Amino acid sequence: MSTTPPTITFHDDNRAPQLGMGEWQVPAEQTADVVCSGIEAGYRLIDTAAIYGNEAEVGQGIRQSKVPREELFVTTKLWNDMHGHDNTRAGFEESMDKLQLDYVDLYLIHWPVPKNRQYIQTWETLINLRNEGRVKSIGVCNFLPQHLQTLLDKTGVLPVLNQIELHPGFQQAESRHYHEDHAIQTQAWSPLGLGTLWDNPVLNKIAKEHGRSAAQIMLRWQIQLGNMVITKSNSPKRQRDNMDIFSFELSEQDMAAIAGLDQADGRLGPDPELFRLPKSTVQD
Repeated sequence: MSTTPPTITFHDDNRAPQLGMGEWQVPAEQTADVVCSGIEAGYRLIDTAAIYGNEAEVGQGIRQSKVPREELFVTTKLWNDMHGHDNTRAGFEESMDKLQLDYVDLYLIHWPVPKNRQYIQTWETLINLRNEGRVKSIGVCNFLPQHLQTLLDKTGVLPVLNQIELHPGFQQAESRHYHEDHAIQTQAWSPLGLGTLWDNPVLNKIAKEHGRSAAQIMLRWQIQLGNMVITKSNSPKRQRDNMDIFSFELSEQDMAAIAGLDQADGRLGPDPELFRLPKSTVQD
């Protein structure tokens, strides 16, 4: 069994590692070192965002790593106060100036902010950036099926990926089914449930049986569902532990037991229909 992350092929034929390293809540002064240690641990997908305040340091870490740029997959995201045609382009240019990269592999709309009624204009600008070669692939975060359908109806172009809150306590079946039906890749943020699942007896029983941690069980569950996953840690040891999920498999019984942890009211982050604040205290 492979011990490195497999790659996922998007509907635009670009490819990305299934497991990535997120930079949410990583202090700027630590980010370059965290990126370097993560790359050393084997991560090749690096996920940041304008609102994280560390894009410049992510770029610095990439350069310090000495790994060729073409071997890395870099994602960043447009924040909520930069929607609309002109603002979106300005927000993208600001991110590129900070990252100091010639292109990004994936550019995402961070939240739909539907009350502002501008995410269609924003998406149209992402399409243009892709067509100009500034971005290889384009996608979204936190879009509900109705938002995705609006993108399709208005532009005829669907995102390659939707990054959403997804963990054993909130499994997002409706969104995952829509994604599957429309060849959109599901990518999980907060795959460990913001720390609320560490003591879950079902997860800990499975972890004990496999000689693994509850975190590794939750990450492996995502991988076996076919989801892409963004995990994070400032600790080199935990970065390595989070990467060490490709040398074992969960059984059908394990997967069914974890499926039983789903809760309709399990959302821990904001509601995408309502969230529009200019600053966020939660990931994505």
